[in-house]
Formats: sequence, C-alpha cells, structure tokens
Amino acid sequence: MSQNNLLESSSYDADTLHEECGVFGMYDFDGQDVASTIYYGLFALQHRGQESCGVAVSDTGGPKGKILSYKGMGLVNEVFTPEGLEKLKGDIGVGHVRYSTAGSSTRENAQPLVLNYVKGTLALAHNGNLINVPQLRRDLEYTGAIFQTTIDSEVIAYHIARERLNSSTAEEAVRRACQKLQGAYALVVSSPRKLIGARDPFGFKPLCIGKRDNAYIITSETCALDTIGAEFVRDVKPGEVVTISPEKGIESDMSMALPKEKEARCIFEYIYFARPDSHLDGVSVYTSRILAGRYLAQDSPVEADIVTGVPESGNAAALGYSLESGIPYATAFVKNSYVGRTFIKPKQSSRESSVQVKLNVLREAVAGKRVIMIDDSIVRGTTSDRIVRMLRDAGATEVHVRISSPPFLWPCYFGTDIPAREQLIAYNRSIEEIREIIGADSLGYLGIDRLSQMVDGLPICTGCFTGKYPMEPPQEDIRGEYFDKEIDMDRKLGR
Repeated sequence: MSQNNLLESSSYDADTLHEECGVFGMYDFDGQDVASTIYYGLFALQHRGQESCGVAVSDTGGPKGKILSYKGMGLVNEVFTPEGLEKLKGDIGVGHVRYSTAGSSTRENAQPLVLNYVKGTLALAHNGNLINVPQLRRDLEYTGAIFQTTIDSEVIAYHIARERLNSSTAEEAVRRACQKLQGAYALVVSSPRKLIGARDPFGFKPLCIGKRDNAYIITSETCALDTIGAEFVRDVKPGEVVTISPEKGIESDMSMALPKEKEARCIFEYIYFARPDSHLDGVSVYTSRILAGRYLAQDSPVEADIVTGVPESGNAAALGYSLESGIPYATAFVKNSYVGRTFIKPKQSSRESSVQVKLNVLREAVAGKRVIMIDDSIVRGTTSDRIVRMLRDAGATEVHVRISSPPFLWPCYFGTDIPAREQLIAYNRSIEEIREIIGADSLGYLGIDRLSQMVDGLPICTGCFTGKYPMEPPQEDIRGEYFDKEIDMDRKLGR
C-alpha cells in the first residue's frame, strides 16, 4: 500500500471507529406501556449505532405470545413517530440501535429479533460479536434451520429457542445457549413474563440494571438510565445471567463467571465508545479520559501554546493534558452536529472534504500558535492527515498530535470494526513514519501500561494493540460482509 493511496483511501467515517450496538430492555410491573421510554433510552444510546433501530413490546396481561414490533433503517428519531410508538402497547419490551460489524446493513438485520416457537415468543437484542458463529450457524442449518438474517443475533435466538425445549425456565434456556457462545455478547431478552439480561464471561461489552418507580431496566450504559430518570441499581457482572420478574425481583445466575483476573473489558468503551457521562463497572468514562490526557502530558510532553481535542471523544483527554501540563485548553474545532450518517459524501474529484463537512477550524483560536491536538485513535491515518492540514491552513505554526490510546496493530474480533492489519497505519511502520504520513511536528501515543491505570485496575482486553486476545482468535474471518466488501473494494482500488 503506497502512502498516497493510504491517505486517499477513505472518508472521515471510514477512518473512525464504530461500535456495534446498544441495547435497552424494560419491564413495568404496574402494567404501564414502555415503548416511549424505550425510545428515549435508545435516543441516549444513539452514539452506539446509527444504521438501524427497533423496539419490540408485549403485554404480560394480554394474549400470551403476542409481540408488537417496529424497526427500520436510520436514526431513532427518523424511524419512529409518536403515532407509531402509540401503537406499540405493552409493559415489557426491548430496543436496539445497530452499527454493523457482522452482517450487512439491511432492514432484515435490524433488531430486536422476534422469535415465535413451540414454547412461545422471545424478543432479543444483542451487542457484540461471536467468534464461533460460523460453526453454530452450520450446525443449525444441517438440522433444518432457515435463517432470515446474516447476523450473530439470530444464531443466538435459535439456540435459546432450542434450549428452551429442554429447560424448565426461559432464563435456564438463555444460560444454556450462552454456554455455547464464544466471543462478546451483552443480551437483553424479553419472554412473556420475564426480562432477562446476559453478559459474556469476559465482560467485553457493558450492561447495567436500573429502576424507575416500579419498573426495571437493563441497558448498555448508565447514560440511558439518566435520560429516562431511572436510578442505577448495579452493573450486570461478567458471566452473569439476570432475570427480572414481579414475583422474585432480580435473580442472579453466576455459573458462567470466570476468575476476575481473566475478565477482559473492551478498553475502547472508556477511550471512545461510551458516552462521557456513563459509568461502566464502577468507573467514570469521563474520568478515564481525563486520566488518559494527564498520562499523555506526563509521558509525551511538548512545548505549545494551546491544547485542543478532536470532537467529541478527544475533548476530555485534551482537558486532562491541559490540566497536567498547564498549557491552556482551547476549542479549535466546530463540529457540524446536523451531518447524519447518510450525508452524501463528496466525490474524490470534488473540492469538498468529508472531514471539512463535519469539522471546521476556528482560525482565531489557532492562528500563529503551536497546537497540541488530542484524538482518541488513528486507524488508517486519513482523518488525522486532513485535520493536521486544516490546522496548518488555519495558521497553526506547529501541530503536535497526541493519541489517547496505543497504536492499532491487530484486528478486533469482538465487536469493534478495527480492520485487517494491512489497512492499519501503524502496521509495519514506526511512530516517526506515521508522523511523517500525517504531517505532524511530533506524535505520541498512550503507553500500554497506562490502560489499566486509567480504568482503576479493571481487567481489560488489549488484543488490538498486542495481538494477545483473551481467547483464541478464529481461524476464519468472522467479521462479516462489512469487512469483506471493504477489503474487496480496497483490492479493486489498489489500496
């Protein structure tokens, strides 16, 4: 891959990390409708996925097995209308926002999935990526299963339904199905009379429990609880299956749990994915990012006039750098908040840049100044190159780039769309070579040893930095059509 092709090969979005999904489940013991609250919960989780969304509800006091659902492509406020939500009558339900890392971006792959089977009905929402899904899917296909989607979640739903035939309860079926799964999953499942949550034994993806009046919630992040005025109860523990019902409240099954030292939370939840106002496993995301910036200032100091962050996830780390170094923090970028995921990207021959459509530099803030620019990561390098150039064009005399994560050297198989090694700018390149490519005066990354410190010692996954995964990576690429199409396009374009 030539340097020129590397710099021209992708847009702003393609050089940005994406998370797979956000999940939200709710059960109102007083029998009140939950669809509108699920809608607002999903709105708070919109940062976790912008491709599709959906809600599925049922009435525990009505006909058993009747689930009402609606889902579509687009943002939460694009897919749902007040009239549509009004039709979704039910006191228990699940919702989902999706970004595809496995399975193509189509309406059929939108969640939640609704399953009608011998024992009744289930609605399921899933966040994560399974590494053994090809084998699980083949096993089901050879016994007559017909799939309607290309996503991991349908495989999980089939296995839950199959296990339910030989289980005394829905939660037992969920646990037995989960024991077959390898990889990352945070699940919310609604059965006719129970709300069930499950988190993989490594704890890759976050999941927590909340309560509002006489209703319980299971969701990806605490920010969704804040949005609907619910109180945080606790996190779902890695390897835990929780069951919520009016009769027994919150029940816990920890039979899948691993020793704590084997847990492996995704560090990018704290660096980038989660909203800064969330707390994951007792750790403030905002505080983690402030600490990352402080550590960068300690380990990669440089003389400059201002520190600025690339919105949004770079802002807190930039503030941390400023606090530690004493260099003033400044807002140097204006972000166009109204650019949705579907905006028409400029052609390569056009003068308009995808980066500049979303970001613009405040010339008054940077002209004549030495600037430290903080970002959360560099994937392919195309975005960093363009933003550095924008700062120089606005009059910055020096641009020093600091990254609040280590260099990406390996792909991710657990729900983060870090691509094949050959597409990563840090693969087979020194930091000095990367600095030259992006056009910075200096470049510094966060050290590997700092990652655990910024999350208060929680066990984390560092596979994308070190190649040392918490479990054996798959022998075949399981990351789905998104990656296959991207790699095929790269080959066609000679990237």
